[in-house]
Amino acid sequence: MAGGTIPQKLQQVYVASIPERYGQELRLFLQQDMAGAEAENPSLYTLRVSSYVMNEAIDIHQDNTSGRTRATAHAHWALYTVAPSPVLLTQGDAQTVDGENETFEQYFAQNLNQATLGRRVANTIADRITQQVAIWFRTHAQPAQRVAAPRPVYIDPTVMPNSNNDFPAQSVGEDGMPAVAIGRSQPNPSGASDAEPQNGTINSQ
Repeated sequence: MAGGTIPQKLQQVYVASIPERYGQELRLFLQQDMAGAEAENPSLYTLRVSSYVMNEAIDIHQDNTSGRTRATAHAHWALYTVAPSPVLLTQGDAQTVDGENETFEQYFAQNLNQATLGRRVANTIADRITQQVAIWFRTHAQPAQRVAAPRPVYIDPTVMPNSNNDFPAQSVGEDGMPAVAIGRSQPNPSGASDAEPQNGTINSQ
């Protein structure tokens, strides 16, 4: 591996393309964090990042509108060498939780709130990934990685069982609470791990 200080090593990291608008903003923030105050020279390493954001509608009103949206972002990153046969050096995970208030009566303000939330989440994820990569350059200690563990499932006590004696069940959200307990819509399942349970039924027998 090339020598040099930690900032010099970070400047040698090339950030691969990340799809969609959120990914573009995440890549720009990563490039800024890696380069720092000096000119970047991405010639020795390649950073590949996959990330997604889950939005939850909370603070549900009587007219079924939501007063706030909670955004939970997850990212997995991997650092490779630049070579004809790239070598995986290290990998890790980063998470963050953020949110924004809903203003349905002000359409353009709402769009601005959503765009600002996306940039804020991307900036935070980029900062945490950059910090983890810098720590690896310094210590070569493997960063912590997210382990998708099964979540508990709760039975809806307000619904009668069906003809097969099955009770409707609901898994918890990112905060450990089921949606039926606090009156919110289900989080967007896109990008969620297969290990995370989905809504279904539980047989009482």
